[in-house]
Amino acid sequence: AILRVRHALAFAVNQFFNDRGFYYLHTPIITGSDAEGAGEMFRVSTLDDKNPPLNEDGTVNYKEDFFGKATNLTVSGQLEGELGALALGKIYTFGPTFRAENSNTARHLAEFWMIEPEMAFYELEDNMNLAEEFLQYLVKYAMDNCAEELEFLEKRLLDEEKMLKKEEQSPMPLREKLQFVMENPFKRLTYTEAIKVLENSKPHKKGQFKYPVSWGTDLQSEHERYLVEKEFKAPVILTDYPKDIKSFYMKQSDDGKTVRAMDVLFPGIGEIIGGSQREEDYDKLLNRVDEVGIDHETIWWYLETRKYGTVPHSGFGLGFERLVLFVTGMKNIRDVIAFPRTPKSANF
Repeated sequence: AILRVRHALAFAVNQFFNDRGFYYLHTPIITGSDAEGAGEMFRVSTLDDKNPPLNEDGTVNYKEDFFGKATNLTVSGQLEGELGALALGKIYTFGPTFRAENSNTARHLAEFWMIEPEMAFYELEDNMNLAEEFLQYLVKYAMDNCAEELEFLEKRLLDEEKMLKKEEQSPMPLREKLQFVMENPFKRLTYTEAIKVLENSKPHKKGQFKYPVSWGTDLQSEHERYLVEKEFKAPVILTDYPKDIKSFYMKQSDDGKTVRAMDVLFPGIGEIIGGSQREEDYDKLLNRVDEVGIDHETIWWYLETRKYGTVPHSGFGLGFERLVLFVTGMKNIRDVIAFPRTPKSANF
């Protein structure tokens, strides 16, 4: 049932973008850049691991490697996608991405599929509108075309809860949760406004949040779910995050403290989409690259897209497995991909 839903959602992704004039762009799986600046990447190399060529200082000489430089499996097709958007107007990528993050949790995979649209002449508001339309389209497609599977999965989840005699039942049954996303306009507010809401909330005042809340900290799933499920009772889009907790390529706001970022939050899962308007100002981008310590040589081609002139553009990323997890109601992300890759686990 899960794999049938996964198939239907994959088809719906391509149909949505095709019908709206987007071009499907295949971006590299092997890359020399780290789009997120996180540094937790899988290395791709043909060098002898027992006797690699060394530089005079004892470091590995990657000039002798297959590509003549250090390369990795990609964490995102976004940077290349931006070039595609500037050429074609609107593109999307839909392919595998890889994170060498040692997160052995129910929400993380080392290999997963990402959907990343990128649009020229889109500002943050346009980006939010597209994300909302896209998610509601996908959920409706699943409900219209996978009714039998969703009925089965909902019954299974209810039976499981009864068997485990859970004191706290799920916030809402599966199909009701999907209807909730389809029928409610997404609530939009800034990160700063959300922090004020959380600081004034009962869980914060009573010390019931596991992670403390203050301006400048990254919101955790418990905070995101509180905003969606308790405070606004609707999907939420947060914007204008502190620049220090977001990626280098996001457009800097006039206040010097925040960036034009957005996160879409869903019930039961928290963040499902992350995106932003991209920084088109060459000098601002260059300063931010230096602030976070990225070597100019690794992204020279990306910097040149600003150096020689560009246009406002935006995009977002949707982790496909996170979407399938939400639509099927499963609790563990390993259950929504046929051959999960996780720390200490790469069977088959």
